[in-house]
Order: sequence, then structure tokens, then C-alpha cells
Amino acid sequence: MGILRQIAEYLYLKKKDPNAPTNSYIRAMHSINRISIFMFIVGIIIILYRLFFKRH
Repeated sequence: MGILRQIAEYLYLKKKDPNAPTNSYIRAMHSINRISIFMFIVGIIIILYRLFFKRH
């Protein structure tokens, strides 16, 4: 599975693979990865906002 497809699944942009194995550990790992991706995107947005709109 490609990295971009996995990120799209984390962000609910693409349907999950029905043949992928699932158990509680994999679900926990995917949840943590989803949270970290959202935090990364928010951080990038904050950095870009400060870079372009908060010049002193």
C-alpha cells in the first residue's frame, strides 16, 4: 500500500481496504497516526500564518 493512499485513508479521503488485516493494535496505531497527521497539518498552518500575516 502506498504512503499517499494510507494518508488519504487516515484523513477519511479514501475508503479503507476491506482486505486489510484489523485488530486492536492496528486500530490503535492508525488512530495515533491520524492524530499526529492532524497535529502536523495544524502546525504547518500556524507556521504559514505567522510567516505571512504576522510580520513585524
